[in-house]
Amino acid sequence: MYLTLDLQLFAEKTEKATPQKKQEARKKGQVAKSADLSNAVVLLCSFSFLSFYGEQMADRFLIMYRQSFTDWLVMDLTQQSISLLFVTLLKDGVMIAGPIILAAWLGGYVSTLAQVGFLVSGEAIKMDLKKINPVEGAKRLFSARTLVEFVKSVLKLVVILTVTGIFLWQQKNMLLQMPQMEPLRMIRFIGSLTVKLGMVISAVYMVIGVADLFYQRFDHAKNLRMSKQDIKDEHKKSEGDPLIKHKIKEKQRQISSARMMQEIPNAQVVVTNPTHFAVAIAYEAGKTKVPVVMAKGADYLALKMREVAKEHRVVIMENKPLARTLYASVEIGEEIPEELFKAVAEVLAYVYKVKGTLSK
Repeated sequence: MYLTLDLQLFAEKTEKATPQKKQEARKKGQVAKSADLSNAVVLLCSFSFLSFYGEQMADRFLIMYRQSFTDWLVMDLTQQSISLLFVTLLKDGVMIAGPIILAAWLGGYVSTLAQVGFLVSGEAIKMDLKKINPVEGAKRLFSARTLVEFVKSVLKLVVILTVTGIFLWQQKNMLLQMPQMEPLRMIRFIGSLTVKLGMVISAVYMVIGVADLFYQRFDHAKNLRMSKQDIKDEHKKSEGDPLIKHKIKEKQRQISSARMMQEIPNAQVVVTNPTHFAVAIAYEAGKTKVPVVMAKGADYLALKMREVAKEHRVVIMENKPLARTLYASVEIGEEIPEELFKAVAEVLAYVYKVKGTLSK
């Protein structure tokens, strides 16, 4: 019985995450986002909206309160009247609560969009047995991240309570006068005080949220760190497995060879080494200006080229220097260079003579 160890578990993750690793994490919904900052923006938008819409909300609510003791209390309870009452209450409720809910939603959406951009990921709602695993749950409960979150929560509570205490202390004179206020004025004062306190707390919470965002980005980058071996493996994966790449290249060579073999019947001559190299040259007087290399090959491929040339009665001519030079310096589909015009012309002249097509 052998014990196998994954050495990656001991690899020190000191390298920054690659763009590919970040993209994969983003697809899984793993992004740096501060819930505190989103909550702070929602609160700030809500209380800011209440600061100028609060009086209208209070007036509408007061109207509903008065109607409940006047019109609705003496209303005949019929199916039609009950339906009308339901529609009226629903409409008034939407008019009172709808704008504030919309403002809060827009604040949360804009905050999330500003932090992580537009992101749709279904990974978060997928079934994951690790989430109900008691061992994994215990690890999360006693992890360093849980401790950090606990400390953050305590600090947030202390800061917010301190700010609230200072704000209320500054308003102590007005608070002491509340028993002497008329009921309507008292309600308006409490509403105004609540909105102001909410905006102050939201502003402080915003500062906490911004600081938390920097921490979340630091922690996210730390969790995505890679070892040097991880980077090598990723590079190998992105570049492709060497064996697969070799097979692909082999297949490409086979396709290229087959295409070359199809071009040999269109050639006028195949110049050989005689056994190591073979180069097929095509030239038609009056149609092409310069001879072109249609195909070339070495060793086994050169042998196949000679066989195809014989099968299609293409002239095969041995010329060791020319065959070597053409194979080394001219690619398939390229024209013969000027310095080889004379040598190739002599070969073509011989070919035309053999075929009996040389113009006299």
